[in-house]
Amino acid sequence: MMRTRRLVETAVMVGMIGVGLAGASTAALGAGGDAAQEGPQKPLVLRKQGSFFVGGQTESTGSNSDITINQMYVQYQIPEGAGQHLPVVMIHGCCLSGKSWEETPDSRMGWKTYFVTRHHPVYVVDQVSRARSGFDATIFAQVRSGVLPPSSLPGIFQVSHQSSWSIFRFGLSFGTPFPNGQFPIEAVEGLYQQEIPDLNALLPTPNPTYANLSALAGRLNGAVLMGHSESGFFPEFAALAGAAGIKALITIEHNCNTLTDDQIAALAKIPTLIVFGDFIELFPQWVTANANCHAYADRITAAGGDVTFVHLPDVGIFGNSHMMMLDKNNLQVADVILNWIENHVEAEAEH
Repeated sequence: MMRTRRLVETAVMVGMIGVGLAGASTAALGAGGDAAQEGPQKPLVLRKQGSFFVGGQTESTGSNSDITINQMYVQYQIPEGAGQHLPVVMIHGCCLSGKSWEETPDSRMGWKTYFVTRHHPVYVVDQVSRARSGFDATIFAQVRSGVLPPSSLPGIFQVSHQSSWSIFRFGLSFGTPFPNGQFPIEAVEGLYQQEIPDLNALLPTPNPTYANLSALAGRLNGAVLMGHSESGFFPEFAALAGAAGIKALITIEHNCNTLTDDQIAALAKIPTLIVFGDFIELFPQWVTANANCHAYADRITAAGGDVTFVHLPDVGIFGNSHMMMLDKNNLQVADVILNWIENHVEAEAEH
């Protein structure tokens, strides 16, 4: 079994100025054990942090009226001592934003910060059409002005509390969590606050986020792309849009699309990790997704690729929901991913 670590308190220092990170204490579970807390860890020193946009196109909406659309927002933190490990790009799922990777709803450390403590530069994106990223809103103005009928408006999806409870596998019935579930149910309202309107129906095909992710990896001169849920296969689609700079693909709980043999051959050149949590067998849609990803992994293996499929209970980590980056044992799950990057990507690159 991969080694695990327990991290419970981190004071974050931005540049050389110490800044206490409120609520950054975390209790990470050992495999099958109870939550345990340890003493404070060393401060984290950031070399740089900031944000920028990737991609986008100029569109004219009239005389002297040019706008930029489909640009992708990126927020980053680079730790002191960066260069030891590859940058990791984190891509959120449906009805959410980059907030998924930040502090958990019950104020524990999220993966964004934890990966930085492990000396990985971290780049958190908002998908095109979500949160701080751009999209083409022209159609709304056209409907308002009468150029187009209201029926032309695209659908805007917003997930309900009840749907997310089931899809995220918090329990079999709404309001009744699994007794051994790891999601912090007492803070579920904090998750509901993160769920925002999904404007994907406005997007062209292919989704501009794919090319933007590929461009971001190239800009970073090498990065690991990690997608979750709706974006779980975005790393693969980004690699198919342009693989230069993409060093590894991490897919967390997705349906794993059916691809052509040529696409499989291209993706088999890049190390791949697929991760699923607990309670899969209790939800038909997740049984299907799990089976599809196993079939995808088998095809990558047959094409000579390095693919690792991790079902967390099989490595002694239990109770994880679909939102494993927010679960009580989220740092233990993070260690599985970090150790895989070290052993399957960075170690191989040294040979």
